[in-house]
Amino acid sequence: MEYSRRHFIGTAAAGVGAMLLNIRFAGAAPVGAGNHDPYETVQLGKTGIKTTRLCMGTGISGGGRQSNLTRLGYEQAVKLVREIYNRGVRMFDLADTYGTHAIVSDALKIYPRRDYVLFTKLWFMKGAIPEAERPDAETVIARFLTELQTDYIDGVQLHCVTSGNWNTELSDHMTSLDKLKQKGMIRSHGLSCHALAAVETAVREPWVDTIHVRFNAYGAKMDDKVEKMEPVVKQLHQGSKGVIAMKIIGEGEFSKSDEQRDNSFRYVLQSGAVDVLNIGMDKTGDIIDTESRIRKVSVKKV
Repeated sequence: MEYSRRHFIGTAAAGVGAMLLNIRFAGAAPVGAGNHDPYETVQLGKTGIKTTRLCMGTGISGGGRQSNLTRLGYEQAVKLVREIYNRGVRMFDLADTYGTHAIVSDALKIYPRRDYVLFTKLWFMKGAIPEAERPDAETVIARFLTELQTDYIDGVQLHCVTSGNWNTELSDHMTSLDKLKQKGMIRSHGLSCHALAAVETAVREPWVDTIHVRFNAYGAKMDDKVEKMEPVVKQLHQGSKGVIAMKIIGEGEFSKSDEQRDNSFRYVLQSGAVDVLNIGMDKTGDIIDTESRIRKVSVKKV
């Protein structure tokens, strides 16, 4: 199964998004407004997992067990991960397809394991990793534990889920991951979604502990328009799912616009529906810009 990302926004749509933002932010501050800090402690749904608001994403241009982080070379990549940790980030988002397990585990092994949170993702489709075989989740997670040099993984998610029937189609993986959670080898399970139908199913599916959703102010690189995604994301959060937002800057689409980046961070933070912000980082400037922007757009409590 080949996967092609959809793009739902053009110049005109961006203008509409900006207009909607102006309406939302006029007057009283919406639910979720507050003096947010990138390093404040948050809880992921009802998992009991506590971590920082800000998470380092390691999958920029990821696939085939490569990403921008791996392309830096081992020494530079380890140095970057440690720098980001030392600035205060305590959650790291990985995936089998990114090839970042060994780099991140080597970077973090000098710190107490209890002090940081590791999330990774299991690829179940054809392509994206070199092997043709797709063994059961228990076999794959055993390899992950070795690569990550740890006795447990905080979160394992099914990667790039698009089907609205995923909870039937992937039931074997779900059962295996649940067994691993009961054994203490993983602390939570869930999915990373790339289609609105998959997100809607996650709202109703009690198996989901945590979920990655594509969420920003303009609908860029998202699963549908903002006005369709927002209520579903809020339902996830109200259902005590741990919500991790990705594509907050539209997979780099807003990188040349301070206004769009500010608006998107403000919108996601003030939505009251997101626990963790997962931002792809492959250079020091990414973490500096992100932490300052979160503080800049936070609404002071009155």
